[in-house]
Amino acid sequence: MAVTEITKPFLLLSTRPEDDAAEAEYRSFVSMMELQPEFLIQKRVDREPLGPIILDDYSGIIVGGGPYNATEPDKTDHQVRVEACLNTVIRECIERDFPLFGACFGVGVIGSVAGGVIDRHFGEKPGCILVDVTTEGLADPILDGMPSRFPTIVGHKEATRALPPGATLLVRGDVCPVQMYRIKRHIFVTQFHPELELDSFRDRLEVYREAGYYEPEEFDSIMDSCSGQDLSTDNRLLLNFARIYAG
Repeated sequence: MAVTEITKPFLLLSTRPEDDAAEAEYRSFVSMMELQPEFLIQKRVDREPLGPIILDDYSGIIVGGGPYNATEPDKTDHQVRVEACLNTVIRECIERDFPLFGACFGVGVIGSVAGGVIDRHFGEKPGCILVDVTTEGLADPILDGMPSRFPTIVGHKEATRALPPGATLLVRGDVCPVQMYRIKRHIFVTQFHPELELDSFRDRLEVYREAGYYEPEEFDSIMDSCSGQDLSTDNRLLLNFARIYAG
């Protein structure tokens, strides 16, 4: 089925306050999901409250990444508001097992709502790593057509120490063991960034050069570490999500 055969759009909930980063994230998801722009609606939760979200108006919900951390000890009023908006949607998605895909920051907000343990024990500096698909992952349609080991991009201060009750581990890593999991049947969370390729990763690094994820002088070595890696493999996750839930 072509992803263009779609009757309802997907909804991207963005939390990046930087306009360039938010716009680039939107373009990445549109590209990797092979959607026409009108079938991915972006709502900038960082700018204004969401208001009521009617899930049945959408094929699925996506929670993008961002500079926030769910484990931040001193959250600003702005972050508290953003998380409250996201949590309302996430709770309903979990209750209904409504299609939901969360990347990076999604680990913190979705995992917390679902009862997982999120802390800073398994943080990873930005860079390319190899991850392994579990037996359960190999049997899940969301990973259809993907190899059992693939390169991907990470960069996070917090991570999942313990899965939410009943969640299924789909992809594991060495430094950060929980790289992707499923809640119920239709809710997916990745620690890595399946929406990024080399050029978009470079742009993302530039935006967050002073955000404490890495030392600014490490920029070139981080990019060198990704040289020669096929970073298009994990894009398949988003295409599969679009194809499975379109319409």
